[in-house]
Amino acid sequence: MRSTTCWAVSTKTCAVQALRLHFLDFNAMPLVLRVPQKMLSESTSFIKGMLMGGLFCLVVSLIGNFGMGGQSNVELHLHHHLKAPSKEELQRMPEAHKLELSQKVRVYCLIMVQPKVLVYWATAKDTWSKHCDQAVFYTSESAKALEAVDLQEQDEWAKLRKALKHAHDNAGDLRWFFMARPTTFAIIENLKYLVLNKDPGQPFYIGHALKSGELEYVEYESGVVLSLEALRRLVGIFEDKDKCPERGHALWKLSEEKQLAVCLKYTGVFAENGEDLRGKGLFNSKSVGSLISNSLALNTQDVIEGCCSDMAVTFSGMSPNQMHVMMFGVYRLRPYGHTFHDSLIFWPPEGSDND
Repeated sequence: MRSTTCWAVSTKTCAVQALRLHFLDFNAMPLVLRVPQKMLSESTSFIKGMLMGGLFCLVVSLIGNFGMGGQSNVELHLHHHLKAPSKEELQRMPEAHKLELSQKVRVYCLIMVQPKVLVYWATAKDTWSKHCDQAVFYTSESAKALEAVDLQEQDEWAKLRKALKHAHDNAGDLRWFFMARPTTFAIIENLKYLVLNKDPGQPFYIGHALKSGELEYVEYESGVVLSLEALRRLVGIFEDKDKCPERGHALWKLSEEKQLAVCLKYTGVFAENGEDLRGKGLFNSKSVGSLISNSLALNTQDVIEGCCSDMAVTFSGMSPNQMHVMMFGVYRLRPYGHTFHDSLIFWPPEGSDND
């Protein structure tokens, strides 16, 4: 059979030349040699058909998951920009009511950790998590040095499902839930202020809202907030393996943050972006240092104002050292002679000795 080599020619020219030689070689073959070639061609067509069919099923599955929303009989919860109460609202609020609300807003923190990075677990345990009314660490495997709930699960989405179910069953009278990675730093008092006048009996799903196609979801890296009603609906849909599969579909798999949004969407719960009164995001996917660097590059005259909200709830991608610095800056450092006239006080939980 002829052979050819293409040197210093375009890919298209080389392909045409090779195709011509292929047909010449095929026509010159004895009939007995052409039969296997024909069988090979038919086999190739069959495999292509299977691949195209699989691709079609994948597209249909994706459309089914992202195009839903009207299929649920649950009342929809459609506001997408959620803000904390204004100072004027708080000033008009009776003192007794403010005191009642400040004592009523209590947060259950779910912190997902890995035994391989114990330093992050230890740092989160010793810093911001002490300001949660209840902080529970969840892990994929047990470790002697790690005080955490062992979920015995490696798959990230399946692990998160188990953690949420455990929180739902063990939260007692806590009605707000905050999920975080160990590299996230949270100011829980600012979270409480954000949801101060929100009813946890309504379905809230709050954080840094993003969009992927038709799916709106809350970024896991910057923390996720769920009200009791949202968590109740979520745990209920866990039982429906078609709408909320434990391990995703065979042909494709979503990240846990998107899978969470898909399952919540089936129950009529939609992602909401937590913002301050100026529209600045409260849930940050970067560290304070990164945000300040970005602000400095854009506006050297007003770096701090351009950086982030002074009521921020989270910063992400934090090293253990950065978390301790943040803890000092947020809870310890005070400029002498300055007073803060906040309208209400969130007393830290017992044992929170960082103030």
